[in-house]
Amino acid sequence: MSTAPSPSTPWLSVIMPVHCGEPWIEAALQSIAAEEADGIEVLILDSSPSSKTLDLAGNYSDRLRLRLFERPDLSMWHAKTNVGAEIAQADHLCWLHQDDLWLPGRALAVRSWIETAPQAALHLAPGLIVDRSGRALGTWRCPLPESALSSAFVMERLLVQNFISAPAPVFRKDAWLACGGLDETLWYTADWDIWLRLAARGPVVYHNAVTTAFRIHGSSQTVMGSRDTSDFADQMQIVFNRHLPAFLGPAKSVECAGRASIGVNTALASAAAGDYSRLLPALAGVLRLGPAGIRRYMRDSRILDRVVPRVRAKLAGAF
Repeated sequence: MSTAPSPSTPWLSVIMPVHCGEPWIEAALQSIAAEEADGIEVLILDSSPSSKTLDLAGNYSDRLRLRLFERPDLSMWHAKTNVGAEIAQADHLCWLHQDDLWLPGRALAVRSWIETAPQAALHLAPGLIVDRSGRALGTWRCPLPESALSSAFVMERLLVQNFISAPAPVFRKDAWLACGGLDETLWYTADWDIWLRLAARGPVVYHNAVTTAFRIHGSSQTVMGSRDTSDFADQMQIVFNRHLPAFLGPAKSVECAGRASIGVNTALASAAAGDYSRLLPALAGVLRLGPAGIRRYMRDSRILDRVVPRVRAKLAGAF
């Protein structure tokens, strides 16, 4: 258990955009408090209609360096995250949504990442996927080697699919601000967009250490929003079309795999809503890639890492 926060400048700022987070907020904060959290500030920006979430968060003020903000004017998580990044005191930032978790060793690992490569615009890592009760369902990996990586290397894979578990990355505040922060018009793909923009600034370092948990459940914002499959597909197309022209690598093969990936993602979202008509066309789109393209798609999409845990959760009735 960490001691009382120090008044010195923090080395890491954790941004938590919350809304009616009473079912989750205590577990999220406890997962940080269980670490050696000295030098870590936690900024909670809450748009809830009542003070219930912030009241629960306040119970951790003796264990964490908390900064609590009532912001009913900021309805979207993107806007709250952007404000949090602006006012964060540390040079390095990450975010933690109210239903996600840190795992044991996260603080020590992140501090080591920063000390080893302070110049990196973006530190990436795999994440654990858990169900609503916190039961482990699988590991969400990135198709990257454990090393410092060039912008082109990361973007070649990231354009095919957003393979990044949202609570895992750590990034420099100055790089984030230079990128302009999250695009608040993107309800689903704002994180994919910012990872691509940060990766373009480089360098990127991948660490093969699972230090966060991404919780999947039926009432999450992304699950609810993905039921509008037309808008869901548009969100992916916007980001893909925005970043593909800047990519200097094998653009044609990446474009084909990326568009096939969007087709598969849209088909899976439709199937989750009870419409299975897109599945065969999506499969045909992957098969048209040919052997090399299929290998690229399977490597970069992390399709099994993403889908199998969700199937397990649904079969167990824990979604």
